[in-house]
Amino acid sequence: MIFDFSCLQISSLWERLIGAIGDAAGSALGRVVEAIRTLFEGDPETRRQVSFSVAIIALSAKMAKADGIVTEAEVKAFQQIFDFPDEEARNVARLYNLARQDVAGYEAYASKLSNLCSSGAAENCPMLESVVDGLFHIAKADGLVHEKELLFLGRIAEIFRIDDEHFRRIMARHVHLDGRDPYLVLGVSPEDDFAAIRKQYRLLVSEHHPDRLIARGVPATLHAAANERMAALNAAYKAIEKERRAA
Repeated sequence: MIFDFSCLQISSLWERLIGAIGDAAGSALGRVVEAIRTLFEGDPETRRQVSFSVAIIALSAKMAKADGIVTEAEVKAFQQIFDFPDEEARNVARLYNLARQDVAGYEAYASKLSNLCSSGAAENCPMLESVVDGLFHIAKADGLVHEKELLFLGRIAEIFRIDDEHFRRIMARHVHLDGRDPYLVLGVSPEDDFAAIRKQYRLLVSEHHPDRLIARGVPATLHAAANERMAALNAAYKAIEKERRAA
């Protein structure tokens, strides 16, 4: 889930935002952002969270469109990482459908998200890493991560100031053409002793623990992506542990 709409009781807000939408996807979404800025001028935290949600909807839709075709599996994958009340389904669907008409404009939404990092990290922000994980979840929903989708994700990571090595580790959790590389997933080397690998694993688990994410202000809806990341970290560690015991 990306954002808990009910906690802010903003149903009326979404009705007003949708009411401002015209026919053109680009200008419509632009007007939504401007409406958010105007409506919450004196409430920066609510503005940040609503802006985050709108940007996630737009990026998720444009991610699905990156290979030219939006599949039903990709739409379902979006619904898995973005939880919303039933009464908001129509509003969210309209924003999503507008955004998925083409890929244009995704960099602007990525830039907006990059400025909303709750931890204030200059690079490799944990919250933005969860966003990339969520987008990978959508990309692989149809059974194949297309080359154009990888380019899209790479550009998103660049805008998020996620360095190349960190992006390769994220990608290793989702894409493994030659089999999953547990060392790459954990950011360690096969030459490292097991004590060092265990220390790195525990550090990663601590950094991505749900309680730590909440403390950092990571929206509750991003926890689904975090859970998938934790599963990948645990699987990688168990694979290395099994390998070392057999040696």
